[in-house]
Amino acid sequence: MIKVSVISKQQQRYTQLLAQAQLPDLCLTDDPSQASIILADPPLIANQLEQLPKLKWLQSTFAGIDALIKPHLRQDYLLTNVKGYFGPLISEYVIGQCLNYYRHFHQYAQQQTQSLWQPIPYQSVSGKTMVIIGTGSIGCILAKTAKALNFSVIGVNRQGLSASNDFTQTYPITELQHALSKADVIVSILPSTEQTNDIYNQQCWSHCRNALFFNVGRGNTVVESDLINALDNKQLNHAYLDVFKQEPLNQDHPFWHHPKISITPHIAAESFPEQVIEIFKTNYLRFKQQQDLNYIIDFNSGY
Repeated sequence: MIKVSVISKQQQRYTQLLAQAQLPDLCLTDDPSQASIILADPPLIANQLEQLPKLKWLQSTFAGIDALIKPHLRQDYLLTNVKGYFGPLISEYVIGQCLNYYRHFHQYAQQQTQSLWQPIPYQSVSGKTMVIIGTGSIGCILAKTAKALNFSVIGVNRQGLSASNDFTQTYPITELQHALSKADVIVSILPSTEQTNDIYNQQCWSHCRNALFFNVGRGNTVVESDLINALDNKQLNHAYLDVFKQEPLNQDHPFWHHPKISITPHIAAESFPEQVIEIFKTNYLRFKQQQDLNYIIDFNSGY
């Protein structure tokens, strides 16, 4: 039997789904120290890694695994994450906010409370340029969605190689500032790595012209004071922030009350247990047959 332990805020649901899956030789245990496989939320398991002597494979319930790749943590096991489900959700978030901004739906909702009939001149997203920084599976789906609305889509990644035909142009990360100079909408989907720390700084924003900025990747990428300055100096028109350096965001943080910042509590794309279990089931069968697992994380690169 292969012992599996679940450590998650949604443990009960995961346990139910695993029982329904009836995977061969899988035995659920409430004692993680006895498990060779762990299905877990990264923040909940990170501090327990040293107490898992039999761990061989950890399936993250999140796409983001930065809590597990800190230099001081053990790396002598297989780590896999969740992919393939977040692109549509991120697209809904970004496109929804863009349409709300350019078509003034929020203002109309306010006017309705005042019985005020007052048309507001608006812009179409058609013909605008979206720069997507991070062109993995999520970035590619967002690019496809944006292209369908007639955005011109520019990608930015490590090597500057196009990830799909939906990008009209792709720049290497070394030319990020050049890409940003073309942007009406900027979307960051970067992971948390040493290379991405504070990549969005004043030097970066100095090349922007009244762009919208979305951070749906990781909060470590943003120099927070520089972002506020960029908004105050009209280098950016608005920032939509779903991730932060510290979460939850402190109640006294200046982001809360800035008129050009919209905050959401890390909900742009959530992991649904039903989707995670589909990935786990496939990987479990591969693990049992000693095959390579899907979505293995490289501890060195951080993704």
